[in-house]
Amino acid sequence: MARRICRSLISLSLNNTAFLHKPPISNSLYVLSFTSSTPEKSKSSFPMLDYLINHQFSPEVALKASSSIPYLKNPENSDSILSFLKENGFTKSHIEEILKRKPNLLCSSVDSTIKPKLEIFRDLGFSPDEIADFMATDPWLLQRSLDRRLAPSISVLKTVLGSSAAVCKALKISGWFLKLDLDKTMMPNIELLRSCGVSSSQIINFVYSFPRFFLIKPEGMRELVKRVDELGVSRVSKMYLYAVRTLSSMSPETWENKLKLFSSFGLSEDQILSVFRRSPHVFAVSETKIKEFGEMLLARENIDASYIFERPELLIYSVKSRMEPRLAVYEILERKNLLRKKTKLTSLFRMSPQKFLDNYVLPFSNELGDVPKVLYPRC
Repeated sequence: MARRICRSLISLSLNNTAFLHKPPISNSLYVLSFTSSTPEKSKSSFPMLDYLINHQFSPEVALKASSSIPYLKNPENSDSILSFLKENGFTKSHIEEILKRKPNLLCSSVDSTIKPKLEIFRDLGFSPDEIADFMATDPWLLQRSLDRRLAPSISVLKTVLGSSAAVCKALKISGWFLKLDLDKTMMPNIELLRSCGVSSSQIINFVYSFPRFFLIKPEGMRELVKRVDELGVSRVSKMYLYAVRTLSSMSPETWENKLKLFSSFGLSEDQILSVFRRSPHVFAVSETKIKEFGEMLLARENIDASYIFERPELLIYSVKSRMEPRLAVYEILERKNLLRKKTKLTSLFRMSPQKFLDNYVLPFSNELGDVPKVLYPRC
């Protein structure tokens, strides 16, 4: 019975928007007071639900936060926290996002918990709005240890990237660098890759492009390096790091499935491994796209597996929105003898969308009829 009453009150409060503008009736809205597991209220405490409703937060946020923390022991301290956040660029939406996931922030301290963390990000070059966005996306940052996690991680990133501005750029791309001990993950992985001949400049580029790649367990990175060496990728090749990263993105089963797909097109094992050594990133393409790519090309006359072997980088283009529409337009022009000279398919696929329109669509709008209206916006 108590649970039904509780659910009814929650539903009522979430659906009644006028509730936001009325003073709360404490005895009727203590949702958690209906359960036997609710902690006893101390004389100095104040219901979290009432507190948040009084501060004009949504019933949804109030109910969610109060389910974790039914009572606030020091509402005045919570007032100072909310005021500080607002003064530092946090909007109501930012604060609601934080309280939904970390309501115990209202039980922390401005001076020892919140203020130092905002300052360290400000020193890196984050603007107040960016800090608010960052914290709302990952509220745990506000309660993560400054001395044991945030400051050491920022120090490691600065050592790798070289400047506060570079660290700021990396953190805007991914906050994962602040969730792990970089001395035990990122640094051993970077040192291993450097010992394999990978340059610092390439490592820095990958920090921005594939940030979580460096955060895998060091034993996993050692295994990846071993596999890439066994596949015959030269350590002096610029593709070496791409090969390691590509293998890190898939399970052994997925790797085997992709080998079978390339084999089904008529490529030998040596050819497949050669493709991997030259263009490892094409193996990061989905199995569905690889299959569509091979079937589309092999369905054409005078194209066999050698074409795929020699041009695997074409896999980076979309089959549905680039290659097929362009082929359709080109084949119509070819059938109507409107082309002054033949164009290699490779060139056809690689040219920019605007150049394709200028060369193959706009000059032949009458001859193509309604076809380009459907096809060429996708080219």
